[in-house]
Amino acid sequence: MAPPSASAASASPSPSDSLLGLAPVIPVVVLDDAADAVPLARALVAGGLPVVEVTLRTPAAGEAIRAISSEVPEAVVGAGTVLEPAQAEEAVEAGARFLVSPGWTPRLLEAMLGCGVPVLPGVSTASEAIALLERGVTEMKFFPAEAAGGIPYLKSLASPLPQARFCPTGGIDEARAPGYLALPNVGCVGGTWMLPSGALATRDWPRIQRLAEGAAALRA
Repeated sequence: MAPPSASAASASPSPSDSLLGLAPVIPVVVLDDAADAVPLARALVAGGLPVVEVTLRTPAAGEAIRAISSEVPEAVVGAGTVLEPAQAEEAVEAGARFLVSPGWTPRLLEAMLGCGVPVLPGVSTASEAIALLERGVTEMKFFPAEAAGGIPYLKSLASPLPQARFCPTGGIDEARAPGYLALPNVGCVGGTWMLPSGALATRDWPRIQRLAEGAAALRA
């Protein structure tokens, strides 16, 4: 599926919508300065990557999500590294349109599902994936992708768990991404290679846009 138009992306996906089909890559963003959020999001969207995951790893994350939500409506902004129920609620209040966690517990999953937005709970084993399927969750984050078995592991899950679809994240770069995207149970990947630290430090938004264009072109 091609990246959505600005009008399509501006509407929040419902819990039944698929995040995994909006773009081949979800940029995983860590921001120390919320002032960078809007120009960064605009560069990513202009490059063809409308889905932006802002991780809750820095104090600036909440303000960054709020700024992108209000000033870049064509972006589908979400919160990553959700570890506590309160974080899920606060992120959605700030404007997050989806939630991502590196793993999950029953308490955390219940809170995320209760927020009324799409969720990508993290898994790294077949048992964790089956437990999510029992809860009706068919789309999940595979993390840490490379360390947890990578392409061979996901390929081995496709036959016994055909209803599960994954967004692998962790150790994936531009060279590895096509191999993941070729798998039938992978809808997109998460990555940071279009956000090099040097470009962020110098606020080189044109360079980030060019790198985003390359990532967007990975969809066959």
